[in-house]
Amino acid sequence: QKFQSGLITVGEFLTLLQVHIPIQRPRHSHIPSSGAVSAPPTPEDLLYCQYILRPRLHVYEEDCQALAQKIEELKLHVSVQDQLLVNFNRTLWEVMRTCSDEELKKFGAELNQMKSYFTKESKILAHKEKAELYSKLLQCVQEQQGKIQSRAEELEKLLKEAESCLGAPGAGQAWGFFAAFLSQLFPPFLLELESIKSQEEELQRGRAGVSLAYVPHLTQQLYLCRELSDLEAENEQMLVRMEQLKEEEKHYRELLEHSEPTEWDLIEWNEQQGVFSFLYDSIELTVVFEPPRDGDEFGTDPSRKILSLGFESLLDEAAAPPSSHLVHRLIFQFIASQGCWQEKSPTLDHLPQGLRELSSVVSNCRILGDEVEFLERWGGKFKLLKTDISDTNLTLVFSSAAAFAKFQLTLSLSASYPNAPLPFTVQKLIGNVGEEEVSAVLSTVPVGLNYLRRIVSSLHQDLLQGP
Repeated sequence: QKFQSGLITVGEFLTLLQVHIPIQRPRHSHIPSSGAVSAPPTPEDLLYCQYILRPRLHVYEEDCQALAQKIEELKLHVSVQDQLLVNFNRTLWEVMRTCSDEELKKFGAELNQMKSYFTKESKILAHKEKAELYSKLLQCVQEQQGKIQSRAEELEKLLKEAESCLGAPGAGQAWGFFAAFLSQLFPPFLLELESIKSQEEELQRGRAGVSLAYVPHLTQQLYLCRELSDLEAENEQMLVRMEQLKEEEKHYRELLEHSEPTEWDLIEWNEQQGVFSFLYDSIELTVVFEPPRDGDEFGTDPSRKILSLGFESLLDEAAAPPSSHLVHRLIFQFIASQGCWQEKSPTLDHLPQGLRELSSVVSNCRILGDEVEFLERWGGKFKLLKTDISDTNLTLVFSSAAAFAKFQLTLSLSASYPNAPLPFTVQKLIGNVGEEEVSAVLSTVPVGLNYLRRIVSSLHQDLLQGP
């Protein structure tokens, strides 16, 4: 009743079509009470914080700010679900309220397919953003590694100069210069160096054992140098781990981009044969095997030979719509073009590859059939006057009074759809729109998903809108 009266919201309309779009709510993190540090930081802690934690935190803060900005932009679109459908898109509401339950169900299935596509796209974008973040972290680690290396070299040089100045005249001035320079590099050492300087002045007034007095301090300095070396080794391990994560991210992204839907169902498997069905059980593939060898109890030996592969159409010729006949013709056209399938898949080990190739073609042809059905039902929105199928040719007649144009476009379809441009012919019926104008529009439409629908939409947008 709400749907018919126009009181249904966009969110309720999507729920009615069984299209669920979950919106994740933000989760806030809190620092646990055990995370507080009561003890004063050691020099090692300060170095670790300065060269590792703070630069890494800065990179994460920039990434969080960018994500927060995107979230704020997306929040503006969340309120759309609370708007009335009639206010959001009155044309859609007027069309959909006249549809039957079966038509609404099919429309919802198509929306779910589009949602699945955009979900995959969002995952790919998320992986790309992770790759950018890892790249920034890697660059940050490399920069800090260079800083640590250069400062370690400077410290080593200064330690050597300090050792040479311990027993020399004017050692007090040398230590003053040493303390001032080192304090700029490592502030935690300033107090310690001042203490060393005072001890050196006392020893200059007559105390013995200068070299022995400085041995513990030099030992501590060398210990800190070793700590810096350990930090450098840790950074190198982090770099290796970052490279591994980048490779894993690249691998999973490629799997996501090249993933293809499985279009077959296994309906029978025994010692003699396996039977697979495609396209809503309208195509059947029967694979006959040789008898199982000794020791192959389940008949799954990869080297087991395939004796024959046979395809059979189970389509109801009388009840099936023209689009289904078109899809079947294209699929069996592909099957025939591959020659002898038993030669392509001589053993059980080759069967999965053959199933993948056939699944890819079946998937593309199934989507093509859905597009043709869509144009037959909703073609009027695109000034499409007539849709006709003859063998593997699709004829579309466009007519627009506003543009004073009427022309006929015939597309030659094949099993390679939608990965290659479609051959076409144009017949001008009324007006000035002919082959030249149509060719110019079709040349701008890239191949890919929903190629046919995008062709029709582009022709409607560019040629049939009128002045």
